[in-house]
Amino acid sequence: VQLQASGGGLVQAGGSLRLSCAASGSIIVMGWYRQAPGKQRELVAAISRAGSARYADSVKDRFTISRDNAKNTVYLQMNSLKPEDTAVYYCSAGNSWFSDDYFGQGTQVTVSS
Repeated sequence: VQLQASGGGLVQAGGSLRLSCAASGSIIVMGWYRQAPGKQRELVAAISRAGSARYADSVKDRFTISRDNAKNTVYLQMNSLKPEDTAVYYCSAGNSWFSDDYFGQGTQVTVSS
């Protein structure tokens, strides 16, 4: 399975961005991780084919993950962005929760203060 992410960019604090990631095949769990400079990669959100979603505490109530199973695509709507959200965001996919069998290329999200 190959993953193609898009949608990163530069935005001011309080703004919004939407990330997209298309998979080349059907996959059970899709999600997003992020890695800021000097920090470990961390889970942002993940969603199953059935629509069950999980979020990092730091993004709850600001980010929404969704997916279109017909298109094998996952989305991450990011609202009320903060400078601490600045990171490279990676799309992930796996056959079970947090198996992360596949990662896509990263997309940079930069939030200016």
